[in-house]
Amino acid sequence: MSQPSASSPRISSLRLSWLLLWRDFRARELNLLLMALLVAVAAVTTVGFFVDRLDRALNEQALHLLGADLVVRADRPVPEAWAQRATASGLQVAHTVSFPSMAMADHAGPQPHAGPQDRGDASDPDLNADEELPPTQLASVLAVSQRYPLRGVLTVTPDAVNPDFCTSGGSGNTAAGGHMVGTGGKDAVTLHPGDRPAGATGAAAAMQPGTGSGQTAGSEQSAGPGQVAGAAAQPGTGRQLAPVSQPGTGKTSSTSETGETLGLPIDCAPAPGTVFVDEALAQSLDLKLGERLTLGNRSFVISRFILMEPSRGASFVNFAPRLMLALDDLPSTGLTGPGSRLTYGLLVAGPAQAMSDYQTWLRPQLGAGQHLENLDDGRPEIQNTLTRARQFLALVSLLSALIAAVAIGLGARRFAERHLDGFAILKAMGLSQRLLARALGLEMLWLALAGGVLGVTLGWAAHHALIGLARVVLETSLPAASAWPALQALLVAVVLVLGFAAVPVLRLSGITPLRVLRRDLGAPGLSVWLVLGVSLGAFAVLLLWLVGDTRLALLALGGFVLAAVVFVLLAMGGVWLASRLRPRAARPGWGLILRLSLTGWSRRLSMTAVQIVALTVGLMALLLLTVIRNDLLAAWQQAAPPDAPNRFVINIQPDQQQTVHQILDEAGLGPVTLYPMVRGRLVAINDRPVRPEDYPEDRARRLVDREFNLSYASQLPAHNQQARGRWIDPEAAEVSAETGIMDTLGLSLGDRLCFDVGGQTSEMTLVGARELKWDSMQVNFFMIGSPAVLASQPQNLITAFHVPAGKEGVVRRLSAAMPNLTIIDTGVIGAQIQSMIGQVVSAVQFLFLFTVAAGCVVLYAAMGSLRDERVAEVALMRALGASRRQLGLAQLVELSATGLLAGLMGAAGATVMGWQLARQVFDFAYQPSPWLLAGSILASTVFIVLAGGWNVWHLLDTPPLRALRGS
Repeated sequence: MSQPSASSPRISSLRLSWLLLWRDFRARELNLLLMALLVAVAAVTTVGFFVDRLDRALNEQALHLLGADLVVRADRPVPEAWAQRATASGLQVAHTVSFPSMAMADHAGPQPHAGPQDRGDASDPDLNADEELPPTQLASVLAVSQRYPLRGVLTVTPDAVNPDFCTSGGSGNTAAGGHMVGTGGKDAVTLHPGDRPAGATGAAAAMQPGTGSGQTAGSEQSAGPGQVAGAAAQPGTGRQLAPVSQPGTGKTSSTSETGETLGLPIDCAPAPGTVFVDEALAQSLDLKLGERLTLGNRSFVISRFILMEPSRGASFVNFAPRLMLALDDLPSTGLTGPGSRLTYGLLVAGPAQAMSDYQTWLRPQLGAGQHLENLDDGRPEIQNTLTRARQFLALVSLLSALIAAVAIGLGARRFAERHLDGFAILKAMGLSQRLLARALGLEMLWLALAGGVLGVTLGWAAHHALIGLARVVLETSLPAASAWPALQALLVAVVLVLGFAAVPVLRLSGITPLRVLRRDLGAPGLSVWLVLGVSLGAFAVLLLWLVGDTRLALLALGGFVLAAVVFVLLAMGGVWLASRLRPRAARPGWGLILRLSLTGWSRRLSMTAVQIVALTVGLMALLLLTVIRNDLLAAWQQAAPPDAPNRFVINIQPDQQQTVHQILDEAGLGPVTLYPMVRGRLVAINDRPVRPEDYPEDRARRLVDREFNLSYASQLPAHNQQARGRWIDPEAAEVSAETGIMDTLGLSLGDRLCFDVGGQTSEMTLVGARELKWDSMQVNFFMIGSPAVLASQPQNLITAFHVPAGKEGVVRRLSAAMPNLTIIDTGVIGAQIQSMIGQVVSAVQFLFLFTVAAGCVVLYAAMGSLRDERVAEVALMRALGASRRQLGLAQLVELSATGLLAGLMGAAGATVMGWQLARQVFDFAYQPSPWLLAGSILASTVFIVLAGGWNVWHLLDTPPLRALRGS
């Protein structure tokens, strides 16, 4: 007999693996493993495709996030020496100032440079008739220098006032083939290919300046060198218009025949006396292009609508529509006086090496209230939010995958038990253990790839539904996904199979041939620690890989293991206790039925515990989403009383207090309390300088890196509660702090706090801690000092009040009388936030459908893994005289007990986690609903009885003789 070649074992194992796979597939032995893989891979793929497309969208717009290569943000004017150093280094520089303010429609014509005496008075009869008052709207004001932006483009509609105006002689975009914007009509605009907006092809019509938003003029022209192909030229200028989508509004100011908004990319500031605005602002003020609005003491003409803007952040003020004006026009508005909340920006752009050298020089120069933003550091609100969203979604998908992994482990155990006889015969026929091990390994690999491909297909379809649920908060089109999430999902399938199925299955290769003659011989036993070690290792690999954060992954691993241990102990304890309570004598009727069910429950202790734990985790995940979506959101909405303040007024000057009181009293909304507000920075604690890097928590670093809004009062505010210490002595240098900020900054009673207020230091002793009701919507302060220290400092005032429906005219009267006021409608903001929360929770709840599916697969796997034992058990009981009805009721009681215990633990876990979220995250009192506990127990019991009953009920029809012979 010739010896096989060296390659024969490899070929034989490959062929054998395909034969085994085909046989098991036809015999439906792989259905359970395939279903579990499908759920796990689909969950990971759904999140993977979604996050990948979101990342690619942000990366494609990276240059538009900042408007420059580097931005210095500061709460005080940026030193001029920094701009001079940049210019001397060959870099380009631009300046910005941003702040919130009220804009008002101006139907009376221009009133340039109105002084403070023209702010109006409440006694003016014109201010007492609501119908004669122009509409007002909170705006996010941005004053820019002429060279703005330095990176990206500002896309606007054609100028309705002066089509030929653009003072920019070239900016950061100016290079060979870049923007060449002239002031004469004969100077054409050449767009750099990288600056062309999406969709800048095809015929389009340009808006005729001054003819209104819906009229068009011009005709299709052929694209010249460097111009956008197919774009329409703006008459008289030679500039090319490109159709772009207008985000957010769904409306257009100038549209092409296809309904797209026509955008003109520019890199210059508004002309003197004009402003660019979001179309939403103009609509709120009932204004059109070419009409006027009032900002502070100055009237401006709306010359363009902003379509796309670089450096638009996601801070609180930027939820308001944008109003952009020239930096030189800002002083004439009168909005830059003491107490104004201005954010200054220095934009820098240039060659990479020069930027690197400048940034190295600049970082040591930064002081308190000054920080850098670049593409590496990222916009904080974008990077932090996106990172946390990625991690959270990855954990959600991983939870589904790990629940499915339990099903994979259960399925692999059943697969191995059902193949003991077959592999014993193969061993008796002379196949080596090594050959069988290779064949089994390859079969599991083919199974992983098949489940991965099917899961990727399902995940691809599901991620479109996830994008649809999150469409409201995305407000942008997403590019096509890459192939990486699909490859990642396939690797997840392989890791799950290797970690949770390979060890139980590979033990088949060690079966002894004597199994053919002696059925009591099984496969070699495996160490429990080996199985747990391999499974936890696979778990840790998935966590580290998918979450991408070592600390978070280790915390999640420890939390999952701890929860699993607790649930296992509770489940085994519950089963043991039930076995102790079963009737001692097998009496006829329910006594016998109860004894049969509890005896079977306790006899399969380990498998029953696994079954209960898997169901508990799945139920807890789903119930937690129910808590967040219903109870916690309802508690947040109900935390504020119906008459809670829904308007905040800031930037009230001391000489305007009487006017504010008079207007609100005449409207029946008084009396209100005006709180003084002094800006101060914490610079030292007990003579020790305060530095952000000394604090490990991000929140603490942010707090000490910005100025506090300090206040002073002689008495404790009514909506504050003294928690520790005492209230301040108005005549002494003392301060009272909120308990939360004391914990964050590590403050203690008796500490000496030194504040920098307007360039002067003031030291106060911390004598008391206050509990604040943040959900009261009242004005709250972290720090309240004594009047003896703060009353003489520069300050403005703030107040909050409730405006009932039908009395909104008081807001217009306040804005008309005092244009410098900023009035924030918290009711509208609250509604927007609730809408966004609802959309995000809906998207997350969609992902938890995979968790429910994984729980169903685990239930099916647990029932299936005990199928052979149940068949023998039922047959034996039937042979001993038990009726079909008695055995059926016994199964029903066992399944009900399983559902009862799983539902109880799942509801308890969800309630505890919901309470922690309310306490640690949402910061309000939460009372768990008793209906959640009762409803979840009932729902889980019914669900498990229906699902498990379908699985085991037909076993009662198996003839006892055939069942006993088969066993």
